[in-house]
Amino acid sequence: MDPIIAATHADPYPYYAQLRAEGGLIFHPGLNLWLATSARAVAAVLAHPACHVRPVHEPVPKAIADGMAGKVFGQLMRMNEGERQRCPRSAIEPGLQGIEPAEIEALVAARLIAPGAEGLQAAIFRGPVCIVAALLGFSPAQGRILSELTADFVACLSPLSTPAQLGAAHAAAEQLHGYFVELLDEQAPRSALLAGICQRLATNTDTLIANLIGLLSQTFEATAGLIGNAVLALMQKPALRSESMQLGDLLAEVQRFDPSVQNTRRFVSASCEIEGVRLNPGDVVLVLLASANRDPRLNDNPDAFLLNRPDRRSFTFGAGRHQCPGQILAMSIASATVEQILAANPALDRLTWSYRPSVNGRIPIFANLQV
Repeated sequence: MDPIIAATHADPYPYYAQLRAEGGLIFHPGLNLWLATSARAVAAVLAHPACHVRPVHEPVPKAIADGMAGKVFGQLMRMNEGERQRCPRSAIEPGLQGIEPAEIEALVAARLIAPGAEGLQAAIFRGPVCIVAALLGFSPAQGRILSELTADFVACLSPLSTPAQLGAAHAAAEQLHGYFVELLDEQAPRSALLAGICQRLATNTDTLIANLIGLLSQTFEATAGLIGNAVLALMQKPALRSESMQLGDLLAEVQRFDPSVQNTRRFVSASCEIEGVRLNPGDVVLVLLASANRDPRLNDNPDAFLLNRPDRRSFTFGAGRHQCPGQILAMSIASATVEQILAANPALDRLTWSYRPSVNGRIPIFANLQV
């Protein structure tokens, strides 16, 4: 076991507990990076101004730097610091937080969830992107195309991507860019969400489009993992499926207990001291969000799955300047989607699952049980 393998291990949480016992911020010689394992260390790293989301010498991964996917990547607010992060965030975040849950529920209810593992996978991966596309003003048919293109684009964000996947990601980025250019050029009134974003970020069309693509890509994986892990919790804990269960409580505990984003990275840009440890420029910190969520100093009885957990705290959506601006939206989409999945009365006991290959995501892939 190591912290990378742990993200898709069947049960990484005892291992995370062992790491926490060694210290909040420890060095892993095999991976040649620091591990932030405790809630206190994770909070300190995420808040420190010298801990950046990208290496100073490589703002865009070399594998995609020369193509359209790299051009988009380089403008994403979540991959930048300073004004390049604050400006697009201040334009996009208010609109995401103002979306009414009833609007999300109506959009999700309008989508048909087919029976079996294939329908479940479509609801988990494609559905959330279609919902965000609809909120931005795309038609249902366009939303389906955008979800497929987003699936191709997100492949460029993983170090596990093959050359073929990287090529497809560049092509998808070009097409996604084109769809947004056409949407912004339309004379029809814009959706409330898009109109607000455009008003707050009117000076740079390329930055606007890149971050709208980023909104779709963030929705694709993180929300898919949240929905998938909620379904998995219902499979593994059938007692949760009761009339009194509140889906909001279920999703809130799932994102703490078994988060879809297990870790993230920070790159040290200047000498600093965190938790009594001296870090140097070029050092890499693997921030174990899932480990921090199970820190007993953050949550009492952290290894218990409690729907009515008091004072629940979590790092799943990050913290500080890079905290996910779409947390409320993601939770609303996930809750409405799980509700529709349960309404379709799927035979969860007829499904099997495995985790999608990833170095940081915990996203289950479901299949029909062979008999």
